[in-house]
Order: sequence, then structure tokens, then C-alpha cells
Amino acid sequence: MRTETPPLIRLEDYRPSAFLIDRVDLDIRLDPHATRITADLALRPNPDGDPAAPLHLDGDDLILVAIDLDGAALPAEDFAAGPGGLTLHRPPRRPFTLRLVTQVDPTANTKLMGLYRTDGVYCTQCEADGFRRITYFLDRPDVMAVYTTRIEARRDEAPVLLGNGNPVESGPVGTDRHYAVWHDPHPKPAYLFAVVGGRLGKVETSFRTMEGRDVTCAVYVEPGKEDRAGYALDAVVRSMEWDERAFGRPYDLDVFNVVAVAAFNMGAMENKGLNIFNDKYVLAAPETATDADYAAIEAIIAHEYFHNWSGNRVTCRDWFQLCLKEGLTVFRDQEFSSDMRSRPVHRIGEVRSLRARQFPEDAGPLKHPVRPTAYAEINNFYTATVYDKGAEIVRMLKTLIGAEAFRAGMDRYFAENDGRAATVEDFLAAFAAVTGRDLSAFARWYERPGTPRLTAEGRYDPAARRYTLKLAQTLPVEGPPLVIPVALGLVGAGGPLTGVTCPALDGGVFVLDRPGAELVFEGVAEEPVPSLLRDFSAPVRLDLALSDDHRLRLLARDSDPFNRWQAAQDVALSLILAFDPVRADAFAQALGTFLDGEALADPAFAALVLALPTEGEAADALARDVDPDAIHAARRSLRARLGRVLRARLEGIDAALAPATEGAYSPDAASAGRRSLRNAALDLIAAGDPEAGAALATRRLSCATNMTDRLAALATLAQIPGEAREEALAAFGERFAAEPLVLDKWFAIQATIPEPETLDRIERLTRHPAFSMTNPNRVRALVASFAMANPTQFARADGAGFALVGRFVRALDPANPQVAARLLTAFGSWRRYEKTRRAAASEMLNGIKGVPGLSRDVADILGRTLQDG
Repeated sequence: MRTETPPLIRLEDYRPSAFLIDRVDLDIRLDPHATRITADLALRPNPDGDPAAPLHLDGDDLILVAIDLDGAALPAEDFAAGPGGLTLHRPPRRPFTLRLVTQVDPTANTKLMGLYRTDGVYCTQCEADGFRRITYFLDRPDVMAVYTTRIEARRDEAPVLLGNGNPVESGPVGTDRHYAVWHDPHPKPAYLFAVVGGRLGKVETSFRTMEGRDVTCAVYVEPGKEDRAGYALDAVVRSMEWDERAFGRPYDLDVFNVVAVAAFNMGAMENKGLNIFNDKYVLAAPETATDADYAAIEAIIAHEYFHNWSGNRVTCRDWFQLCLKEGLTVFRDQEFSSDMRSRPVHRIGEVRSLRARQFPEDAGPLKHPVRPTAYAEINNFYTATVYDKGAEIVRMLKTLIGAEAFRAGMDRYFAENDGRAATVEDFLAAFAAVTGRDLSAFARWYERPGTPRLTAEGRYDPAARRYTLKLAQTLPVEGPPLVIPVALGLVGAGGPLTGVTCPALDGGVFVLDRPGAELVFEGVAEEPVPSLLRDFSAPVRLDLALSDDHRLRLLARDSDPFNRWQAAQDVALSLILAFDPVRADAFAQALGTFLDGEALADPAFAALVLALPTEGEAADALARDVDPDAIHAARRSLRARLGRVLRARLEGIDAALAPATEGAYSPDAASAGRRSLRNAALDLIAAGDPEAGAALATRRLSCATNMTDRLAALATLAQIPGEAREEALAAFGERFAAEPLVLDKWFAIQATIPEPETLDRIERLTRHPAFSMTNPNRVRALVASFAMANPTQFARADGAGFALVGRFVRALDPANPQVAARLLTAFGSWRRYEKTRRAAASEMLNGIKGVPGLSRDVADILGRTLQDG
């Protein structure tokens, strides 16, 4: 028996639902193993649907207990029901009410989709199609209904009962049970439904909206951890304030609740009025959370809150439009974080993530358009392409039309589509209407898979004081050209050139909307260095032949922070790919000059400049016949040389940025920036002199007053073999044995040690009391970290790393297909390895293909990964 790739669902086949559901009344009686759900569905034929179609309701692993229509039992011959769906053969062609009683086992639900129970807490996850695991339903985003939900449970087991919308009533049921009723007045698709029941502590505050509504904001967490929820609650309020100020979007209910749970497949979920979060994105205290954790909490709280308008009030017509809510909301949370922190530093972080995750995805067998045209399993399309590239498209749109027109277009989009299930065409139509521009060519960004390449070549005529810049775009698939906004400038020996004219530029941006173009700059007093794609104005690869001297001029003199950072990255990447000690020393000297002038003025930016391109970025640049061992060795040599040449400066930074007051921790951007530079200095010192670095890291561990510094010291020490490392790892694990989220960091650090013994270490860690195959956070920390961030051991020439991850995929697939499929995406670039590794990866993947009964999730990823490259 072989598992075949699941059949495709195609955008071109979209048809409106034959029926609509206007109202849903739910009665959910929670029980650990036999939760009973009574659903009253007010249905009617859709005037835009097929008038002759039967009524088919989606289901997944359901038990039907009872069914009646308009209060009368339905004869058995009038319907067919099973675990995977329910069909009424002759449904009324008028409005009617269907009552369904189903039963589910939340404790046995290891897929963590639908209604499940984790650590004694009942919760739901319904995106994309989990509601069909609760009751039979038209489980598609264009079917929107008003929900009223009654939740009942044992009071001692679930004293807190939460649902979507506003609380209506609550009270006792007999002597040991109680109930709560929640009503959401805003029509929504089923994927936004949620309930929570359990023993939970909370912190709360209030917020008054721009419309004068008083909103109670609360964060619910495991009892005893309320003191770790304050930062998340503060982020909720700041998100509400910012969305009113930046987009004019007020909140529309009386309560906004966030619940943190320990086992969650995703980061968080924007259910209307009841956001459910992976607890790693809620809980934070200086002794357990890093600066990166605080920043992630802030960003993800904001992201899910912003979905209230870009996802909930305006939802997506079908799952092909996923980028409509996710790409737009990522752009919105990026803007929020940029306003809360350093905009240039945050922008660099966004692009690093895009290049690390989305560019390789675009170059491999899992590539797809930002709006896919077909899918086999929608859970596999929650990708970097949909989210991150989708956000870049929104950013380009803003660059093209300007901030004022962009805000007007957003206002129009929300007004015209409020309460609707919209499409990408609806989104672009709003901007076309306010600007009068034809955006049909720009819309190609949503249709084209792959990363475009922008080629640039300049020529200077000193006699004419003229500089000519040729630009050309090369597309990964045939078709008309894309619309590429190229923000640019010219930099001379003393900085950006002034008095230069170029009629083709509009506000420093040239729009390349044809295969090639020639820009002519007049009044250019000296030979310039072009500064292209400022602020990374388009998600493209840039081919621009510049010398090290020219790139280092950009580092020293450009006015654009992104391109200053990019210049250092370009020199470093070229040295990793072709190491030259003379060039490396010159680069080190330039970095030294940069640090002398600016390190203490902007530590966060300086830390980014010191951070070399990752081994993954180097592999991405090579594109084929990749040898991870060779890349690792070259990068290690460059880091060692930089560490030795810059040693005195790095030690000076370490001393200058030492905490002035013991325990004076704050997660604010300035403080985090100082810590990031000091820890970057420690890491480079250790690269240049491992013995000195180990001693310094050991001292830092012993006196660290916060998790950021403690973890950075441990991560540095983990890269240096010896007793000090093993003692430090053991002590850390023992100290934080009762802190699962901290142990996740401990698992990840060990999983990324680039040594052959790491495979045995991972096997031992799977037997650690804190590790659990049923908790996605534990699996991601140990196994995904290994697969995604330890290229020399994951892609070992003997295939042992591939085999290790393959065993986890097989073991996880029956219990949690989503997590198994995500692990399998680590093989998305397997064809770029040199032939020995390629053969080992192929053998492992084909071995999984032969396993009978693979889930749709895994079979889909596997089929696309193995397709001809």
C-alpha cells in the first residue's frame, strides 16, 4: 500500500455555498471524554448557490447522537452521516432549522484541532477547518453566522468558562455544575469560533475606545503565573491605542480576552473577542524570558488583535485568499513594532526572517504564489510566502501610492467590506478607487511564485558629470513584468550626493514595470556608489557588482540604515563563499572603524552589523551542490579572524555596556539593544579565542541577572567543547527544571551544537522528563531546531540527520499531522545539496512515502517535496 498525494482543491473551481447559515445556537456540555454539543443551525438556500444541490455538512471524527429538522426527527432515509460528514438528500428550499447533537472526546484529541483538553484546560482551535471536529457544519469562510454559545461544566474542573463575544448570563446547574452564555453580535465564519474552560488565573485592565466604549481586557493564564502576564496585557492596550491612531479602527465588543495554553499547534489564534495563545507568546518575566521573547509577545499580541478588523470584521472569501488577512495583518503588526521600537532595526529583522524562511521556500519544491491557485491540505499553506511575502506586497503598495493614499485606501477597504468575506480583488479595488490607478499589473505579485532578480549596472561619465544606471528584472517564471518599486540614491566619498537630478525618480523611488530601464542622473560631481532597494523596497534578489571598497563606503556613508547593514552583509557573505585573509582583515578594520564611531550610539544596529550571514543564507546564495561542512568551516574562519582583530574593541564594548545596576532589567528597545551588542561582542571574542570566550561566558552565566544575558552566555559556551560546557548545561537544566518554556531554550541550544555527537544528545534529551511528543513546543524546540538551524548535522553526509528527523515525522503523523508536516518542510531544499547528501535525503523521503496511511498533511508536503525539481 502506498500513500498518494491528496487531490487538489482549485481556486478556479470556487462556487458559492448552496446554503447559508444565519444563526448558530450552541450548547456545549464539557466532559473530559464525552463532551456533548447541541447545535441549532438556522439555514436558508443561498440565492447565489446551486438550487438543486443537497446539503452537505463537513465533519471530522464526529459521532452523531441525534438530528432533527424544524423540531421533528429526521427519517433515516433522508440523510447520511458518518465521521467525515453529513448529507441531507432533500433539504427544504426555504429557511429551516437543523438541530444536531454530536459527541467528541477532547482528551483523546491529540491533533489539537477542534475541541481538545490540555493540562486540564478545554480549548479550541478551528482555523482552518477545525470546527467540523465539533459539529457538522458548512465549514468554509464565506458562510458567516451570528453565534450564541452556552457552555456548561463541572465548577471544580472549569470555574472559568469563556466564549466569543460578550458575556450574557451565568449561573449554577445543580450542585456541582455551572454554565455561562456568550453572544457574538458580529457575523463570523466557523474558523473564528472559540470556547475555553478550565482553572485559570487572570490579570485585567480597562480601555476606553475612540467611540467611548469601555472594554474590559483580560489575560488568562495557568494559576500562579499571573505575574508573568502583565507585559502581554500592556501590549493589548498599546495595540488598541495604535490601531485607532494608525488605521482608525476601534474595538467593537465589551470584553477582549486572551488565554494562554501549553499545547497549541500555532503561535496564536484571533478568534473573535477570545484570542487563544501558545503560552510562550504570553508568559514573560526577566528571569525566564529573553528580550526576543518580549518582542515576540508584543508583536503577536498585536497581530492577533489587529485581525479584529483585517481578518474578522473583514474575513476571506475562501482559503485561497489567506494572504488577504495574514499578509495584511503581518504588515500591520510590523508597523506597530516599528513604532514601538527602532524602525530601522526592526526592518532589518523582518528582511532577515524573509530571506531565511521565504526565499528558500520560493526556490524549492514547496514554492507557491502568495495567493495559491490550488492546495491539497490548507494547513500546509500557512507559510512564509503567505505571511511574509504577503506583507511585503502590502508594503510595496504603500510605497507606490504614498502614505496618505494608502490610509485612504485602507479606510475604503474596511468600509466597503465590513461584515463580508472578501478577495484580493476587493482589497486592490479600494486602492484603485482612491488613487484612480490601474493596479492590474501590480496584482501579478499575488500570482507569481518564486523570487524575482533585479540586475543593476552603472556607468559614470566624469566629463559630462553624468551617471547612467541600467536596471533589469528577471522572473523565475515566464510572464509579463512585475511592478517593482526601487528606492535608490547615490553615495559619494563624503556621503549621499546632493544636487543630482533624475526625472525618472519620484520621491527617491523608480518604478520598474517593464523588463528593463535606463536611468540618467545629471550633475553628479564624482563617481558614485548606487544605493539600491533602500529599506528593502521590494522582495527581490539584487545583482550588483560592487567592490569591497564600494560596499564599505555604503556601510560608512549611506544615509539608509538598511543598506548600511546590507553592505556589511554582502562583504561577509562573499568572504564566506570565497575566503581571502587579506580581504577579511580589511573588512575587520572597516568594522572596527564603524564600532569606534557608532557602536555606543546605536547598540542594536551595531549588533546587527556584527552578525554575519547565517550558514543557511550562504547555502541559499550557492543554490546548488551545497556542502554544509564547507560553509560552516568558512564562516567559522571568518568569525575567528574578526574576533581576533577586533578583540580590544569588543572587550571595550563588553566593559562599557556592563549593567550599571544589578537586576535593573527592562525589556525596552534601548536596554535590549545594549544587551544585544554586549552579547554579540561576547560571541565574537569566543570565536577568536575559545578559551578566553569560555571563561568570559562562564563568568557571565554566574552573574547574569536576566534570561537574555544568561541564555546568550550559555549559547556561546555551548559552541565550545569541554567540561565547562557540560557543567553549565547540566546546571541550567537543573535550575529551570520546573520551567517548560525555559527548557525549550535549553533543548534548542543543545540541538544546534554543530558536532556529530549531537544526534546522540538529542536521543538522550527525548528521554528527559520535560520532553513530550504530545506538546508541539517541546518538539519544535528539540527536533525543529535541529532540522532548521543545525545544517552540518541535519545534512550529514551519512544521512543520519535526515533519518533522525524522518523518524520523528513518522512517529508524530498519526497523533499530530500538522506538527509532523511542519517538520517535513525542513527537506524543502534537499535538491540543492551535493550528490551524496541528495541521495541520502531522497532515500529517507521515499522511505516515508512508502508508509501506509499517511495523513493528508504529510502526504501533501511529501508529494510536493519529491516532485521533479
